[in-house]
Amino acid sequence: MGLLTIIRKNKAKSKEMRILFLGLDNAGKTTILKTLSGQSIQGVSPTLGFEIKTLIRDGYTLNIWDVGGQKTLRPYWRNYFESTDAVVWVVDSSDHLRLRDCGAELRGLLNEDRLAGATLLVFANKQDLSGSLSLEQIRDALELNRIQSHKWNIQSCSAVTSEGLEQGMKWVVNEVAGRLYWSGLKSDSSTSNQQNQHDIQNGVTVST
Repeated sequence: MGLLTIIRKNKAKSKEMRILFLGLDNAGKTTILKTLSGQSIQGVSPTLGFEIKTLIRDGYTLNIWDVGGQKTLRPYWRNYFESTDAVVWVVDSSDHLRLRDCGAELRGLLNEDRLAGATLLVFANKQDLSGSLSLEQIRDALELNRIQSHKWNIQSCSAVTSEGLEQGMKWVVNEVAGRLYWSGLKSDSSTSNQQNQHDIQNGVTVST
């Protein structure tokens, strides 16, 4: 019995996914998670260390690790890499000055052996703010089109208005389910093609 088969069988029993929320400080990771879970986003403070939140989506239990993004905490990110199924990388679309730093940190993550093969979702957050970079500008600045080691997706969103959040998480669940479980969330090819066209028109870019 192959290792992948064993992993699939073990995960199929629990139908759980481990998802890591990362990004620079003030990107909006915690606010996104609070919005997704229906909590108030008033008075959100920076995460020091980590917090764990559990969400149920499409019959799967998502164990989400929200890890602080301050520069002094980033060397400790690797402590949370083990058994990660997906990484959600949150970008502050209004933070023009740190976009290069953001890209460098992301590329460093993708070189980590323990994250090999993990699904990658980039949330281009704060699209509701005036002067925010477009989805295409962020995609190009992060050099996402050069990524070949991970299946990736970039989704425009706003943690404040909730726009784009559920769409992004649905993509993550669908991708991880199809990769790790015997049966993921499937659709026929005609539906998939229609969805791809819809996504392109609604602020989503998906790797091939």
